[in-house]
Amino acid sequence: MFAAENGLKGDPRLQAISRAIRVVPDFPKPGIMFQDITTLLLDHKAFKDTVDIFVDRYRDMDVSVVAGVEARGFMFGPAIALAIGAKFVPLRKPRKLPGEVISESYVLEYGTDCLEMHVGAVEPGERVIVIDDLVATGGTLSAAIKLLERVGAEVVECACVIGLPEVKDRCGIKGKPLYILVEPRLLDECC
Repeated sequence: MFAAENGLKGDPRLQAISRAIRVVPDFPKPGIMFQDITTLLLDHKAFKDTVDIFVDRYRDMDVSVVAGVEARGFMFGPAIALAIGAKFVPLRKPRKLPGEVISESYVLEYGTDCLEMHVGAVEPGERVIVIDDLVATGGTLSAAIKLLERVGAEVVECACVIGLPEVKDRCGIKGKPLYILVEPRLLDECC
């Protein structure tokens, strides 16, 4: 569900967040309208508003873990975790974590990828939110959910700053609720 459909309709923070995201055409390949959140991170107020909206949503949900998807989930996850009194657990690409890991592979448009997490980072029964910057197909979030559920965690919700309009009609990823702040901007909306 988009934040505007869940009590934040007309909230000026959502428009400011959307405006702070730069659109880069034809990156990383022709036809892609890349949603660059690094410009959001440069805008102190928009970045704070992004974190605050997530914190307001999750503060009273008894969440004990915020799991951030590499790499842009790492930019929002720790701040949210600190504010709600949860621990932050990074979900990393292969061979980035030292020590024993548990992994989950998933299919991409042109190949496969994998997420890994330290064994013991999440305990059975812990309530988790998964954070990433953008959801397009849901493949990465689905892998994150599978990985966390394999260790006995309860995934409460997935949260993304940006969500493609196609996901608007879905009830969530793998049956889990999906909370999205803004839709992607088009090039003509930013120039």
